[in-house]
Amino acid sequence: MKETPTQEPIADDEIDLLQLAKNLWKGRRQVIKTTLVFMAFGLFVALFTPKEYTASTTMVPQSSEGGTKLGGSLGGLAAMAGINLGSIGGGSDISPTLYPQIVQSIPFQQALMQTSLSIDGQDSPVTFYDYYTELKRPGLLGTLKKYTLGLPGLLLQALKGKPANKTVAEGGPTLLSITQEEKGLIEQLQAQLSLSVNDKDGYVTLSASMPEALAAAQLAREAQTLLQAAITEFKVQKATDQLQFVEERYREKAAVYSSAQQALARFQDRNKNTATALAQTSLAQLQAEHDLAFSVYNELAKQLETQKIQVKEDTPVFTILEPVSVPLEKSKPNRPLILVIWTFLGGVLGIGLVLGKQALGGLQEQWDRKQ
Repeated sequence: MKETPTQEPIADDEIDLLQLAKNLWKGRRQVIKTTLVFMAFGLFVALFTPKEYTASTTMVPQSSEGGTKLGGSLGGLAAMAGINLGSIGGGSDISPTLYPQIVQSIPFQQALMQTSLSIDGQDSPVTFYDYYTELKRPGLLGTLKKYTLGLPGLLLQALKGKPANKTVAEGGPTLLSITQEEKGLIEQLQAQLSLSVNDKDGYVTLSASMPEALAAAQLAREAQTLLQAAITEFKVQKATDQLQFVEERYREKAAVYSSAQQALARFQDRNKNTATALAQTSLAQLQAEHDLAFSVYNELAKQLETQKIQVKEDTPVFTILEPVSVPLEKSKPNRPLILVIWTFLGGVLGIGLVLGKQALGGLQEQWDRKQ
Protein backbone atom coordinates (compact mmCIF):
# COMPACT_ATOMS: atom_id res chain seq x y z
CA MET A 1 0.00 0.00 0.00
CA LYS A 2 1.47 3.32 -1.12
CA GLU A 3 1.68 6.00 1.52
CA THR A 4 0.96 9.53 0.58
CA PRO A 5 3.64 11.95 1.71
CA THR A 6 2.61 14.18 4.54
CA GLN A 7 2.57 17.87 3.68
CA GLU A 8 4.78 20.13 5.77
CA PRO A 9 3.04 23.14 7.27
CA ILE A 10 3.77 26.25 5.29
CA ALA A 11 4.86 29.27 7.32
CA ASP A 12 2.56 32.18 6.83
CA ASP A 13 4.89 35.09 6.05
CA GLU A 14 2.20 37.17 4.40
CA ILE A 15 1.03 40.35 6.10
CA ASP A 16 -2.38 40.03 7.70
CA LEU A 17 -4.03 43.13 6.29
CA LEU A 18 -7.10 42.70 8.42
CA GLN A 19 -5.05 42.56 11.60
CA LEU A 20 -3.02 45.53 10.41
CA ALA A 21 -6.19 47.51 9.85
CA LYS A 22 -7.41 46.57 13.32
CA ASN A 23 -4.15 47.75 14.87
CA LEU A 24 -4.35 51.05 13.04
CA TRP A 25 -7.95 51.47 14.13
CA LYS A 26 -6.98 50.89 17.74
CA GLY A 27 -4.21 53.48 17.46
CA ARG A 28 -6.26 55.96 15.46
CA ARG A 29 -6.08 58.54 18.24
CA GLN A 30 -2.26 58.50 18.07
CA VAL A 31 -2.32 58.88 14.27
CA ILE A 32 -4.82 61.74 14.42
CA LYS A 33 -2.92 63.57 17.17
CA THR A 34 0.41 63.29 15.35
CA THR A 35 -1.16 64.39 12.06
CA LEU A 36 -2.80 67.40 13.68
CA VAL A 37 0.44 68.43 15.38
CA PHE A 38 2.34 68.28 12.11
CA MET A 39 -0.50 70.05 10.31
CA ALA A 40 -0.35 72.88 12.83
CA PHE A 41 3.42 73.10 12.46
CA GLY A 42 3.09 73.10 8.67
CA LEU A 43 0.54 75.91 8.88
CA PHE A 44 2.95 77.85 11.09
CA VAL A 45 5.80 77.36 8.59
CA ALA A 46 3.57 78.29 5.64
CA LEU A 47 2.34 81.49 7.28
CA PHE A 48 5.67 82.75 8.59
CA THR A 49 7.92 81.79 5.66
CA PRO A 50 8.91 85.12 4.03
CA LYS A 51 7.73 85.83 0.51
CA GLU A 52 10.18 85.55 -2.34
CA TYR A 53 9.91 86.75 -5.93
CA THR A 54 12.00 85.39 -8.78
CA ALA A 55 12.86 87.29 -11.97
CA SER A 56 14.64 85.60 -14.85
CA THR A 57 16.00 86.22 -18.31
CA THR A 58 16.89 83.89 -21.17
CA MET A 59 19.62 84.70 -23.68
CA VAL A 60 21.59 83.02 -26.43
CA PRO A 61 25.32 83.89 -26.67
CA GLN A 62 26.36 84.34 -30.31
CA SER A 63 29.98 83.96 -31.43
CA SER A 64 31.64 84.65 -34.76
CA GLU A 65 31.92 81.50 -36.87
CA GLY A 66 35.31 80.46 -38.09
CA GLY A 67 37.10 82.23 -35.27
CA THR A 68 40.36 82.72 -37.20
CA LYS A 69 39.36 85.08 -39.99
CA LEU A 70 37.19 88.10 -40.38
CA GLY A 71 34.46 87.58 -42.88
CA GLY A 72 31.30 89.03 -44.31
CA SER A 73 30.92 92.72 -45.02
CA LEU A 74 33.74 93.71 -42.65
CA GLY A 75 36.22 91.52 -44.51
CA GLY A 76 35.14 92.90 -47.88
CA LEU A 77 35.39 96.47 -46.67
CA ALA A 78 38.86 95.84 -45.28
CA ALA A 79 39.98 94.23 -48.56
CA MET A 80 38.85 97.31 -50.51
CA ALA A 81 41.06 99.42 -48.23
CA GLY A 82 44.05 97.18 -48.97
CA ILE A 83 44.04 95.51 -45.55
CA ASN A 84 44.78 91.82 -45.36
CA LEU A 85 42.68 90.15 -42.64
CA GLY A 86 43.73 86.58 -43.27
CA SER A 87 46.55 86.56 -40.73
CA ILE A 88 44.60 88.11 -37.89
CA GLY A 89 43.43 85.52 -35.37
CA GLY A 90 40.17 85.75 -33.52
CA GLY A 91 39.74 85.96 -29.80
CA SER A 92 39.30 83.05 -27.47
CA ASP A 93 35.81 81.68 -26.91
CA ILE A 94 34.53 80.93 -23.42
CA SER A 95 32.24 77.93 -23.11
CA PRO A 96 28.73 78.60 -21.73
CA THR A 97 29.34 75.76 -19.29
CA LEU A 98 31.80 78.09 -17.52
CA TYR A 99 29.21 80.85 -17.06
CA PRO A 100 28.11 79.51 -13.64
CA GLN A 101 31.73 79.72 -12.48
CA ILE A 102 31.80 83.40 -13.47
CA VAL A 103 28.54 84.09 -11.68
CA GLN A 104 29.69 82.33 -8.49
CA SER A 105 33.11 84.03 -8.43
CA ILE A 106 33.89 86.46 -5.63
CA PRO A 107 34.64 89.53 -7.86
CA PHE A 108 31.32 89.03 -9.66
CA GLN A 109 29.45 88.69 -6.37
CA GLN A 110 31.16 91.76 -4.91
CA ALA A 111 30.16 93.84 -7.93
CA LEU A 112 26.61 92.50 -7.80
CA MET A 113 26.28 93.42 -4.12
CA GLN A 114 26.53 97.08 -5.17
CA THR A 115 23.36 96.81 -7.27
CA SER A 116 20.90 99.61 -6.52
CA LEU A 117 17.52 98.23 -5.49
CA SER A 118 14.19 99.97 -5.10
CA ILE A 119 12.77 98.90 -1.73
CA ASP A 120 9.30 99.71 -0.45
CA GLY A 121 9.42 102.31 2.28
CA GLN A 122 12.78 103.74 1.19
CA ASP A 123 12.97 107.19 -0.39
CA SER A 124 16.06 106.33 -2.44
CA PRO A 125 17.51 103.11 -3.86
CA VAL A 126 19.76 101.05 -1.59
CA THR A 127 22.39 98.51 -2.50
CA PHE A 128 22.07 94.78 -1.92
CA TYR A 129 24.81 95.08 0.68
CA ASP A 130 23.05 97.84 2.63
CA TYR A 131 19.69 96.11 2.38
CA TYR A 132 20.86 92.94 4.10
CA THR A 133 23.19 94.62 6.59
CA GLU A 134 21.03 97.57 7.66
CA LEU A 135 17.39 97.12 6.58
CA LYS A 136 16.55 93.43 6.30
CA ARG A 137 15.87 91.63 9.57
CA PRO A 138 15.41 87.86 9.90
CA GLY A 139 11.82 86.77 10.36
CA LEU A 140 10.42 84.55 13.07
CA LEU A 141 11.42 81.35 11.28
CA GLY A 142 14.90 82.70 10.65
CA THR A 143 15.34 83.53 14.32
CA LEU A 144 14.07 80.10 15.42
CA LYS A 145 16.35 78.37 12.92
CA LYS A 146 19.32 80.41 14.11
CA TYR A 147 18.87 79.46 17.75
CA THR A 148 17.79 75.84 17.19
CA LEU A 149 19.40 74.24 14.15
CA GLY A 150 22.11 76.89 14.06
CA LEU A 151 22.83 76.78 17.78
CA PRO A 152 25.77 74.31 17.46
CA GLY A 153 27.39 76.60 14.93
CA LEU A 154 26.94 79.61 17.19
CA LEU A 155 28.51 77.73 20.09
CA LEU A 156 31.47 76.64 17.96
CA GLN A 157 31.96 80.19 16.73
CA ALA A 158 31.89 81.47 20.31
CA LEU A 159 34.48 78.89 21.36
CA LYS A 160 36.77 79.73 18.45
CA GLY A 161 36.61 83.42 19.22
CA LYS A 162 36.11 86.39 16.94
CA PRO A 163 37.18 85.62 13.34
CA ALA A 164 39.77 87.66 11.52
CA ASN A 165 38.57 90.77 9.73
CA LYS A 166 40.01 89.64 6.42
CA THR A 167 39.99 86.26 4.72
CA VAL A 168 42.27 85.55 1.79
CA ALA A 169 40.08 84.31 -1.04
CA GLU A 170 42.10 84.31 -4.26
CA GLY A 171 45.70 84.82 -5.21
CA GLY A 172 47.18 87.04 -7.87
CA PRO A 173 49.26 90.17 -8.27
CA THR A 174 47.21 91.62 -5.41
CA LEU A 175 45.49 89.23 -3.04
CA LEU A 176 41.73 89.48 -2.96
CA SER A 177 40.37 89.58 0.58
CA ILE A 178 36.87 89.79 2.03
CA THR A 179 35.46 90.42 5.48
CA GLN A 180 33.50 87.84 7.44
CA GLU A 181 30.36 89.90 6.86
CA GLU A 182 30.97 89.94 3.11
CA LYS A 183 31.52 86.19 3.18
CA GLY A 184 28.06 85.66 4.67
CA LEU A 185 26.45 88.02 2.15
CA ILE A 186 28.23 86.33 -0.76
CA GLU A 187 26.92 82.94 0.35
CA GLN A 188 23.42 84.38 0.57
CA LEU A 189 23.69 86.03 -2.83
CA GLN A 190 24.96 82.80 -4.38
CA ALA A 191 21.86 81.06 -3.03
CA GLN A 192 19.57 83.76 -4.48
CA LEU A 193 21.22 83.80 -7.91
CA SER A 194 21.09 80.84 -10.27
CA LEU A 195 22.24 80.22 -13.82
CA SER A 196 21.37 77.19 -15.94
CA VAL A 197 22.84 76.30 -19.33
CA ASN A 198 20.93 74.30 -21.92
CA ASP A 199 23.70 72.64 -23.92
CA LYS A 200 21.29 71.08 -26.40
CA ASP A 201 19.47 74.24 -27.49
CA GLY A 202 22.30 76.66 -26.63
CA TYR A 203 20.49 79.12 -24.38
CA VAL A 204 21.26 80.38 -20.89
CA THR A 205 18.72 81.20 -18.18
CA LEU A 206 19.65 83.57 -15.35
CA SER A 207 17.37 83.96 -12.32
CA ALA A 208 17.49 86.16 -9.22
CA SER A 209 15.29 86.04 -6.12
CA MET A 210 14.46 88.81 -3.67
CA PRO A 211 11.77 89.49 -1.07
CA GLU A 212 10.30 92.17 -3.37
CA ALA A 213 9.31 91.86 -7.02
CA LEU A 214 10.94 95.03 -8.37
CA ALA A 215 14.16 94.37 -6.48
CA ALA A 216 14.30 90.84 -7.94
CA ALA A 217 13.98 92.22 -11.48
CA GLN A 218 16.68 94.85 -10.85
CA LEU A 219 19.05 92.25 -9.43
CA ALA A 220 18.48 89.92 -12.40
CA ARG A 221 19.06 92.72 -14.90
CA GLU A 222 22.29 93.82 -13.20
CA ALA A 223 23.51 90.21 -13.09
CA GLN A 224 22.81 89.89 -16.82
CA THR A 225 24.73 93.10 -17.55
CA LEU A 226 27.72 92.05 -15.45
CA LEU A 227 27.80 88.59 -17.01
CA GLN A 228 27.73 89.98 -20.54
CA ALA A 229 30.50 92.45 -19.65
CA ALA A 230 32.67 89.71 -18.15
CA ILE A 231 32.24 87.44 -21.19
CA THR A 232 32.91 90.33 -23.58
CA GLU A 233 36.06 91.34 -21.71
CA PHE A 234 37.36 87.77 -21.83
CA LYS A 235 36.50 87.37 -25.51
CA VAL A 236 38.11 90.60 -26.78
CA GLN A 237 41.04 90.69 -24.37
CA LYS A 238 43.52 89.32 -26.91
CA ALA A 239 42.37 91.61 -29.71
CA THR A 240 42.30 94.60 -27.33
CA ASP A 241 45.86 93.95 -26.17
CA GLN A 242 47.00 93.72 -29.79
CA LEU A 243 45.15 96.93 -30.62
CA GLN A 244 46.85 98.74 -27.74
CA PHE A 245 50.26 97.50 -28.90
CA VAL A 246 49.65 98.60 -32.50
CA GLU A 247 48.38 102.00 -31.35
CA GLU A 248 51.57 102.59 -29.36
CA ARG A 249 53.77 101.61 -32.30
CA TYR A 250 51.61 103.71 -34.63
CA ARG A 251 52.12 106.84 -32.51
CA GLU A 252 55.86 106.21 -32.33
CA LYS A 253 56.24 105.76 -36.09
CA ALA A 254 53.94 108.69 -36.79
CA ALA A 255 56.37 110.89 -34.88
CA VAL A 256 59.33 109.36 -36.76
CA TYR A 257 57.60 109.90 -40.12
CA SER A 258 56.73 113.50 -39.24
CA SER A 259 60.32 114.18 -38.25
CA ALA A 260 61.65 112.66 -41.50
CA GLN A 261 59.14 114.65 -43.51
CA GLN A 262 60.16 117.89 -41.84
CA ALA A 263 63.88 117.17 -42.32
CA LEU A 264 63.37 116.47 -46.03
CA ALA A 265 61.32 119.63 -46.50
CA ARG A 266 63.90 121.83 -44.74
CA PHE A 267 66.75 120.38 -46.80
CA GLN A 268 64.86 120.95 -50.04
CA ASP A 269 64.10 124.55 -49.06
CA ARG A 270 67.76 125.25 -48.25
CA ASN A 271 69.15 123.61 -51.39
CA LYS A 272 66.75 124.68 -54.16
CA ASN A 273 69.50 125.95 -56.50
CA THR A 274 72.25 123.59 -55.43
CA ALA A 275 73.27 120.81 -57.81
CA THR A 276 76.39 119.47 -56.13
CA ALA A 277 76.97 115.76 -55.77
CA LEU A 278 77.06 116.07 -51.96
CA ALA A 279 73.69 117.81 -51.95
CA GLN A 280 72.21 115.18 -54.26
CA THR A 281 73.55 112.40 -52.01
CA SER A 282 72.13 114.02 -48.87
CA LEU A 283 68.80 114.53 -50.62
CA ALA A 284 68.70 110.89 -51.68
CA GLN A 285 69.50 109.76 -48.12
CA LEU A 286 66.79 111.98 -46.62
CA GLN A 287 64.33 110.79 -49.27
CA ALA A 288 65.13 107.15 -48.47
CA GLU A 289 64.63 107.77 -44.74
CA HIS A 290 61.37 109.54 -45.52
CA ASP A 291 60.13 106.71 -47.74
CA LEU A 292 61.07 104.07 -45.15
CA ALA A 293 59.36 105.98 -42.35
CA PHE A 294 56.26 106.44 -44.52
CA SER A 295 56.21 102.76 -45.45
CA VAL A 296 56.35 101.67 -41.79
CA TYR A 297 53.84 104.34 -40.80
CA ASN A 298 51.46 103.36 -43.59
CA GLU A 299 51.67 99.65 -42.72
CA LEU A 300 50.97 100.35 -39.04
CA ALA A 301 48.00 102.50 -40.05
CA LYS A 302 46.57 99.51 -41.93
CA GLN A 303 47.23 97.20 -39.01
CA LEU A 304 45.58 99.69 -36.66
CA GLU A 305 42.39 99.68 -38.72
CA THR A 306 42.58 95.89 -38.95
CA GLN A 307 42.78 95.54 -35.17
CA LYS A 308 39.88 97.93 -34.66
CA ILE A 309 37.80 95.75 -36.96
CA GLN A 310 39.03 92.65 -35.13
CA VAL A 311 37.88 94.02 -31.77
CA LYS A 312 34.43 94.67 -33.22
CA GLU A 313 34.37 91.20 -34.78
CA ASP A 314 35.39 89.47 -31.53
CA THR A 315 32.82 91.31 -29.43
CA PRO A 316 30.14 88.70 -28.65
CA VAL A 317 26.48 89.37 -29.31
CA PHE A 318 23.79 88.20 -26.91
CA THR A 319 20.34 87.53 -28.30
CA ILE A 320 17.79 88.10 -25.56
CA LEU A 321 14.96 85.58 -25.93
CA GLU A 322 13.17 86.61 -22.74
CA PRO A 323 14.04 89.98 -21.19
CA VAL A 324 13.87 90.62 -17.46
CA SER A 325 10.40 91.53 -16.26
CA VAL A 326 8.96 92.31 -12.85
CA PRO A 327 7.31 89.13 -11.52
CA LEU A 328 3.62 89.39 -10.72
CA GLU A 329 3.36 86.36 -8.44
CA LYS A 330 5.63 85.16 -5.67
CA SER A 331 7.75 82.08 -6.29
CA LYS A 332 7.92 81.12 -2.61
CA PRO A 333 6.39 79.97 -0.36
CA ASN A 334 3.86 77.56 -1.85
CA ARG A 335 1.66 77.51 1.27
CA PRO A 336 -0.82 74.80 0.19
CA LEU A 337 2.03 72.49 -0.79
CA ILE A 338 3.84 73.11 2.50
CA LEU A 339 0.67 72.30 4.45
CA VAL A 340 0.06 69.12 2.44
CA ILE A 341 3.65 67.92 2.89
CA TRP A 342 3.69 68.46 6.66
CA THR A 343 0.25 66.82 7.02
CA PHE A 344 1.42 63.83 5.01
CA LEU A 345 4.58 63.54 7.11
CA GLY A 346 2.49 63.68 10.27
CA GLY A 347 0.21 60.93 9.04
CA VAL A 348 3.13 58.71 8.04
CA LEU A 349 4.87 59.29 11.36
CA GLY A 350 1.66 58.58 13.30
CA ILE A 351 1.12 55.30 11.47
CA GLY A 352 4.76 54.39 12.03
CA LEU A 353 4.46 55.06 15.77
CA VAL A 354 1.35 52.87 16.05
CA LEU A 355 2.86 49.99 14.11
CA GLY A 356 6.14 50.37 15.94
CA LYS A 357 4.40 50.10 19.31
CA GLN A 358 2.54 47.00 18.12
CA ALA A 359 5.77 45.41 16.89
CA LEU A 360 7.59 46.19 20.14
CA GLY A 361 4.68 44.81 22.11
CA GLY A 362 4.80 41.55 20.15
CA LEU A 363 8.53 41.23 20.67
CA GLN A 364 8.10 41.86 24.38
CA GLU A 365 5.50 39.12 24.61
CA GLN A 366 7.75 36.63 22.82
CA TRP A 367 10.61 37.55 25.17
CA ASP A 368 8.43 37.06 28.24
CA ARG A 369 7.32 33.64 27.02
CA LYS A 370 10.90 32.52 26.52
CA GLN A 371 11.75 33.64 29.99
